[in-house]
Amino acid sequence: MTCRILKVSTSGYYEWRHRPACARDQSDALLANVIRDIPAGSRGCYGAPRVHAELRLGNAERVGRKRVARLMRLLDITGIGARRKRRDRPAPAVHDDLVARQFVAERPDQIWCTDITEHPTATGKVYCCGVLDTFSRRIVGWSIADHMRTDLVVDALQMALWRRQPDAGTIMHSDRGSQYTSWVFGQRLRTAGLLGSMGRVASSVDNTMMESFWSTMQRELLDTRTWESRDQLASAIFEWIEAWYNPHRRHSGIEYSSPADYEHAYHQQAATAVA
Repeated sequence: MTCRILKVSTSGYYEWRHRPACARDQSDALLANVIRDIPAGSRGCYGAPRVHAELRLGNAERVGRKRVARLMRLLDITGIGARRKRRDRPAPAVHDDLVARQFVAERPDQIWCTDITEHPTATGKVYCCGVLDTFSRRIVGWSIADHMRTDLVVDALQMALWRRQPDAGTIMHSDRGSQYTSWVFGQRLRTAGLLGSMGRVASSVDNTMMESFWSTMQRELLDTRTWESRDQLASAIFEWIEAWYNPHRRHSGIEYSSPADYEHAYHQQAATAVA
């Protein structure tokens, strides 16, 4: 009946039925087994581009991105997509915009950007301030609290200064939130020799690199579950930044390296050039 409906010969049907898998199918099966393990190692956040990068850079596999995407569809494996985020209208600027949406830096600690995000838990909201180095996308300073007072942003800045000890002239770019327009924050910038910079009113594009980081953390951590307490979420944010994002997460904007690896490669190249 099958041969009659499909209009194929009986001998051709039995030849197909007993024919072993071709080399391409066997190769796809082996590659699919490797692909299955990558989402677990990436905490379920990697889509086809980063899975492809992990195969190419981490496993030294010679494979095309479209083939990876095809196999991921067959395996029903997907990454975590982006979503829109609303922002409140900020206060007037006290610094000029020294970045002008050009976040490309030639070296570490040339341009930093900073912002605040919040997320609810069963016991109240958690607020997180981050300081990001635009050269490597590394979070160089952060602070977590149950409030949005100026102390939140000053603590994040202090961590970044303690960790990096930048030369005078590093640009600190932010939005026009009241924490960043405060005298205390401005005085701390001046004392450290940093140059303040602010985008336009209600323009997330003017601080797009920091917004992109928050979007990544939102979909890969914050929105993945319901948080029972502030302490639980604060611990999870700390672990996500320091144990995953900075040392391991591959970033498309830096050749699919992690922030730590990208900086390490830069310093190695600089040392070789000097020698």
